[in-house]
This record gives sequence, structure tokens and C-alpha cells, in this order.
Amino acid sequence: MSSNKPAENIHPSIQNFVLSHRDNDNVAVVFEDQQWSYREYVQICGQLANLFLEQRDEGPFHVGVLLDNIPEYLITLGAAAIAGAAVVGLNPTRRGAELARDIAHSDCQFLITEDRHLEDLAGLELSVDPAKQLNINTVQWRTALKSQAGKPLPEIAIDLSKAYLLIFTSGTTGNPKAALCSQARLGGIAQAFNSMNGIDASYIAYASMPLFHSNALMANWAPMLAAGAKVVLRRKFSASGFLPDIRKYRCNFMNYVGKPLTYILATPEQADDVDNPLVIAFGNEAVVHDIKRFEARFNCQVRDNYGSTEGGIKIMRTPETPKTALGVGQPGTVVLDPETSRSCAVAEFDNNGRLSNADQAVGEIANVETVANFEGYWRNDEANQERTQRGIFWSGDLGYIDVDGFIYFGGRNYDWLRVDGENFAAAPIETIITRHEQIDIAAVYAVPNADVGDDVMATLLLRPNISFDDLAIDLFFHAQSDLGKKSLPRYIRITNAMPTTASNKVVKRDLRAQGWECSDPVWLRDNDNTFTLLSDECCEQIRQRFRVRDREELIDFKNS
Repeated sequence: MSSNKPAENIHPSIQNFVLSHRDNDNVAVVFEDQQWSYREYVQICGQLANLFLEQRDEGPFHVGVLLDNIPEYLITLGAAAIAGAAVVGLNPTRRGAELARDIAHSDCQFLITEDRHLEDLAGLELSVDPAKQLNINTVQWRTALKSQAGKPLPEIAIDLSKAYLLIFTSGTTGNPKAALCSQARLGGIAQAFNSMNGIDASYIAYASMPLFHSNALMANWAPMLAAGAKVVLRRKFSASGFLPDIRKYRCNFMNYVGKPLTYILATPEQADDVDNPLVIAFGNEAVVHDIKRFEARFNCQVRDNYGSTEGGIKIMRTPETPKTALGVGQPGTVVLDPETSRSCAVAEFDNNGRLSNADQAVGEIANVETVANFEGYWRNDEANQERTQRGIFWSGDLGYIDVDGFIYFGGRNYDWLRVDGENFAAAPIETIITRHEQIDIAAVYAVPNADVGDDVMATLLLRPNISFDDLAIDLFFHAQSDLGKKSLPRYIRITNAMPTTASNKVVKRDLRAQGWECSDPVWLRDNDNTFTLLSDECCEQIRQRFRVRDREELIDFKNS
């Protein structure tokens, strides 16, 4: 068996990583009951790269990919790296005009898709030449690749600083932006990731997070490619399928983003859950109290970190990190007032651990040294300027820093609430609420107050077979010493399904737009801090209070 050239000894680019494996017979990719060696993977990547080069036109060399997590996605990534093309990861949860907009905005020359997504494309006026819309389930695809068999691998000298990936942001606040990532940056990320986590060719990585998202590429595929490790693809994430897959394929690594740990923990616990090969679960945005539960239940280490797709911010959790903090930022990481660019005050906490100076301490997480790492958004000068104004990289996320330098997440910059003249962030409230053992997910956001400012609303996803009454929520809130009176939710909505992006981020925009006049049951907190189920009559009384204050336009809710 030939061994691959150690990735640490070659220039960090995806093209070099791929080509270094041309004589490597170790397994590269596993999907269901099929597997491909690195040698086979490089060969087919070369065929597709030659096809791209043969058929490309002038203009942006962009390849749109509308696929689930299947081998052809990784083949397209490898082929684009060899050919010097850029891969545009298309989000299948965006439909109709939104999907067509993403394809046109990113100037896709090619579109790679599969039968499962033909319905998503049906009837759309696409900007891609029909001859370059390739369905991997067709004879056309197989014939096109076969026509390139036997040809030598392309030898293309490429500019490693040019875009290799166009990664659409989650779009929780509006149209997604296409963040750029070069081969050089992704290659550097992969090598640093492996050095930090001890990843080598012996690792078997479970990849169930969508490949159009940066987490799957930067915290799984690219590092494993650099190391010559094995990647096990799952078409789509499944909480119930997680442990059987980990055991079947002997996976010792997984990545996650958002709420997968929560969903996995919601599956029925078995006495032998601890019996599995998983060593590392690496990701971001896990619910704080789920991290220890996941580690204990599955006998692994959860490494939850914070980083931006755009490359300007990295915050690492250390052993000393307080349980509610993100960790310590890379050099230059600060929290600034976005209006003045001045540092915010050091966070102060009262005896109950509650942030007591939110007005002065909460600002935007930024970095004053890494603006050069930001490679921009595709065709979005306004967003580029907003992200890099005054020579600083702005994350778009709220946060605060304690006296020891630990950074706390305050939510997105649209997660700012103002109640009775006091400003505070949503994320700490969500952390407190999800301490409740019967609550899986909490989304906290602002809804209008009839007089001025905001009221706090929380939408909760409960554990199976749990009702609102089971929560005894008023007693729970009373027992949380770090939950301020103004942070108490005024409205609580119980839902069976959160609106989420494909990367499991809650779309609060939709929840805010629906308010309390929605199809789910909603409870209203009275002045004595008890909760009463809202009736149609109660909703009309609330609306009347807005009406007499000429504020009814603020509650033009979109019922769902």
C-alpha cells in the first residue's frame, strides 16, 4: 500500500492535498455500503476537472452544487480544486425564486444536482446553460465522465488566493451573502485544525452536517483530506441514525453545528450508549448544558468553539473557561461599541451571576488585527464595507468580556432587546431557560410592547411527551437567581417544530414575524408572574391596547 505525502510537508492548498493522494490506497470516502480509495477518488476528480476545463466559458469559473451529502459532492470539491474552479454550495431549503436568485447571484457556470432536487429546480428560469446542468443520476453524467477516462490529471497553476468556495451565510435575517474562501485559507485552516486536534490518517470522520455549510468543510472534509483520513458521509443528519452509524463505521470523530447534540440527546437513552468509538465531537453553538451530558452519555470529548465563516474571528474554549462563556479569543479579539469603535466596559456580575452592566459591557465581537483575513463576499460591496469598517473585522454578533478575558456570546446583532429602558441580549436568557431538563431548545427574541420598547418572547421545543403544565415554569424561573426580572419572558410559545436553516440555526425572523398570534399555543405572563393560555379574546384585548396608542402597525403579524 502506497502512503500519501504528509500534508504538513506540502503547501497548504486543497489542490495540493488532493493531488498528494494520487498513489494512496487508503480509504477516502464511505457512503452507505460503498467505499472509494484515495487513488480512486483522485482519478474521478481528475475526470470531472478535465470536463470542467473542456466546457468552461469566459467569466467566473463557478460550479453550483445542489446535492445532499453524497460522494459526488466531495468529487466536485476535489475536481474544482484541481481545475482552479470555485464551488458554490447551494442550500436546498431555499426554494423557488430564492434558489434561482442564489444561482444567478453567484454566477454559476455549471450546476451539479441529483434526482432528489429536480423538483426544487422545476419551473425556475435558471441562469445556467442547460447543457451545463448535470444530473449525477443520468446517463449524460456517466457518459461525460467516461469520455474523460484515461486522460492525465490536469496540471493547472492556479492563484491560491482566489475564491475556491462561495459559502452562503445561513440567511436567518434576510438574503444570504456568499462568503469567499480561497484554497490557501482553507488549506491553512485544515492544517491548523489537525495540529490542534491531533488528527491523522487513522481518523474516521462522520459527516452528517450539510456540505454547503462552512462547518462541514472547515471542521471535517478539508482537515481529513489534509490528513489522508477517512470520511463517512451521511446523506442527511438523523438523530436516531447517529449512534448506529458511529458504531457501524467505527467513527472516532464528528462535527456539528447548531442543535444536533440536543436532538441526539432527545433520543431514548440506552444503558450501552457509552459503548462506541467516538472520541471527538467538534463544533459550535451547542447548548451549554448539553455538552457535559453528551460527553457523559457517549464517552467522548465535545470541543465547542466559536468562529466565523469569513475568517476574522476565532474563540477557543479552554479548561478554565466558565461554563456560560465561549472561551478566549485569538489575538486582537475585542468587544466594541459599533458606533464609536471604543472598547466596551468589562462585564460585571452581581452575586447571582447576572450581568449587571449590560448597557456598558455588551457590544459587537470584533478583531482589530484580522481584517486582512477577510476575503470578502461575492458581489456585495455594501456587506464588505460593513464587515470591515474603520479597518476592523466586525462579526455581527453581540458579546461581552469578563475581567479574566473570557468572552460571552450575547446573540446576533439583531438579538438585542430593550425592556423598560434596559438593554440586554437574548442568548444568556436562552442559556438559562435550557437548564430546564424538560426543554430541548429555547429561542428568545423581542416582540413589541404596547407602550414602548420590547417585551420578551420565548418559543420552546419540549422533550417528548412533555406539556407546558409539566414545566412548572413559574417555579423554575423563580429558582434561577441569575434571571433578572426584566429578562422574564412575557410570552411563551410551545411548538412542535422550530423554523431552522439547513444547518440547524433557529430562524428567529420567522418567529418574530408571527408574534403571539400564531397557530401554536402561547402563554402570557400576568403581573403576579403566573402564565395564562392566550385565547382569541385575550389577543384582541392586547391588540386594542396597541390600537389606542397608535402602535397597531407594530403587530402586523404573519400568522402561521
